[in-house]
Amino acid sequence: MTGPDARRRSTVKQVAGDDAEDRALAYLTRHGLRLRTRNFRCKGGEIDLIMADSETLVFVEVRKRSSMRYGGAAASVTPAKQARLIRAAHLYLMRYSAMPPCRFDVIAFEPDGMVWIKNAFPAA
Repeated sequence: MTGPDARRRSTVKQVAGDDAEDRALAYLTRHGLRLRTRNFRCKGGEIDLIMADSETLVFVEVRKRSSMRYGGAAASVTPAKQARLIRAAHLYLMRYSAMPPCRFDVIAFEPDGMVWIKNAFPAA
């Protein structure tokens, strides 16, 4: 699809994605995590939220799906997506002289509610 309809669709998806990130950030903050960086972008990919949970850095992927078709939001964090997140996290971590403890979480907005998956996948 090209033209104005494609731009409108992209804008609608972007607004929905931003709203999901806002809701995820508010939820995680209420649960004691502190925001370090939002929308960290690099050549290798993007990390939606980088939070601190005590001394642990938490790299958070936020996904939203309106249906469970193809497995829903959580299932959309494929091995390829995980690899991009891990590469981006390695680039982010280059700023640290000593490697902090880290984990990868997923906040999945499914049709029936939000799910927080802590330690969703390993870093290696």
